[in-house]
Amino acid sequence: MSKHIVVDPITRIEGHLRIEAVIDDNNTIVDAYSASTMFRGIETILQGRDPRDCGLLAMRICGVCTGTHYQRSIEAVEDAFNITIPKNARIVRNLIQGALYIHDHVVHFYHLHALDFVDVVSALSADPAKTAAEARKWASVAGDSPFIDGESEFKAIQDRVAKFVKQGRLGIFGNGYWGNPHYKLTPEQNLIGVAHYLLALDIQRDMAKMQAIFGGKNPHPQSIVVGGVTCVQDIQNPARLALFKSLLLEGRKFVKQAYLPDVYMAGTMYAGEATDSKATFTELMAGKGVGGTGGGLLNYMSYGDFRLDDTGFYKSALLFPKGVVMGGDISKVLPLDEEKIAEDVTHSWYKGDKPLHPYEGQTIPEYTGLDRRENGDAYLKTKEKYSWIKSPIYNDARVEVGPLARMVIGVAAKDERITKYVTNFLTRGNLPVSVLFSTVGRTAARAIETDLMSDVMVEWIDELTKNVLSGDKSTWTEFDFDAVSVNAKGRGMAEAPRGALGHWVRIEEGKVANYQAIVPSTWNAAPRDHKNRLGAYEASLIGTKVANPEQPLEIIRTIHSFDPCIACAVHVVDTKGKELAVYKVDTSCSI
Repeated sequence: MSKHIVVDPITRIEGHLRIEAVIDDNNTIVDAYSASTMFRGIETILQGRDPRDCGLLAMRICGVCTGTHYQRSIEAVEDAFNITIPKNARIVRNLIQGALYIHDHVVHFYHLHALDFVDVVSALSADPAKTAAEARKWASVAGDSPFIDGESEFKAIQDRVAKFVKQGRLGIFGNGYWGNPHYKLTPEQNLIGVAHYLLALDIQRDMAKMQAIFGGKNPHPQSIVVGGVTCVQDIQNPARLALFKSLLLEGRKFVKQAYLPDVYMAGTMYAGEATDSKATFTELMAGKGVGGTGGGLLNYMSYGDFRLDDTGFYKSALLFPKGVVMGGDISKVLPLDEEKIAEDVTHSWYKGDKPLHPYEGQTIPEYTGLDRRENGDAYLKTKEKYSWIKSPIYNDARVEVGPLARMVIGVAAKDERITKYVTNFLTRGNLPVSVLFSTVGRTAARAIETDLMSDVMVEWIDELTKNVLSGDKSTWTEFDFDAVSVNAKGRGMAEAPRGALGHWVRIEEGKVANYQAIVPSTWNAAPRDHKNRLGAYEASLIGTKVANPEQPLEIIRTIHSFDPCIACAVHVVDTKGKELAVYKVDTSCSI
């Protein structure tokens, strides 16, 4: 007899997400539904406004990746006006976004996702001396020395956590599924994870400082404007350039000496789950397997990002190549056709009768409510509309976006840099390529990308310094607003830390006529579409075995591997202060 599991809310994410899963008699998930219960209305708010102001409002879509929305919105307008920004502006934007990547990925792994692998309570029984040896072991696998490896350091952290437990105030470590049989790390490995969790709090603060050096502040930077950037004094000040680089190098050290070793450690201990497909590798590459636990759609898409030259938007060489990989087939990458992007609302709480391209997209709410109520839970109308997130489609297919998509597409495109980093990671960990198509692989891909980004940003800050010293102080391209804003349309299509992000704008008589944003978590967290095909979250849960339905750790772990940001996918504003909804939080799920 099947059983219905409701996880609401999914915690340790930005925004509000609900997962409903159906498990069979073997506690294996046979069906799943992803839903957000909050409405986004930013697109409507932007209509009728000056397009030069779009970025300042669009960045309010989210409080986590504000700079990404800001930049993409600005770039959409620049594309509409056919503006090419100066070299300094390009590099500065790359550095701001790169700092966001490192910050976001470190925060995601340690503060949002690590506790899905790390049993905090188990760490209390660890031997600090053995822990230090274990830290050296996994750092060696990563090809470096450990960030910390002193017995006394690990003992101090262990005593600190033990004191919290004794006092009954675990704080951030409270309400976890500690002791769940799907925790697989040893006590010593758990202590390493807890130690790096706490140290990462300082690292993420420094990464935020990096964004603020050129962005003006964090969150909600303000130095990016239509035509370039305004941080003229910062790029001309050697002390500011040096501060950025010093913070970058310290963050880079943590990535290589803590983050990568920890992912090797977790990936190795959970490698069985990452390769548990019954399909052979050949079959997997042919699209006939489902990968490991959490593999999901096996369709990946990237818009490409981080321009490496100054030939203009959508013409430049890119750090992350754009393209599509279907069915997990990494032997080839398909070219990206922007015209094949559309949004469907069949199972979303919006009006609409067919998929629409973003230039023609609509955001007209049509809330139809929830279904039956049993034992204090109200269930989704899964046969009808059940989420405020729309369902994006590419070429009549559902796709996954994010770091895994970028790494898979980079390998498929035979990109030299990406292939080098992916191959090195897999070789050092003695891991097959197939582990990428799983929950563990999705987490590993984010670490690989962080390693790559921390290295390439050293090149970028040196490039900026050299260019400024050569005498180039240009940061803005002049344009005639009245001439270019009569009738125009443009798109800002690039990559956010969580995946493909697009902002589309149509301008008429100098005002915004229509505005649409499709964000990474729209692609991944979407409900079913007009053909009843599952979204990426939903597909990733199918086939997952749940050890204890009362503690659905496996569901949490797989969903967290995407780094959900539901505030990006949905947003609600009531300017008159009207109460829109009241939510009751079940603390038993608050981990």
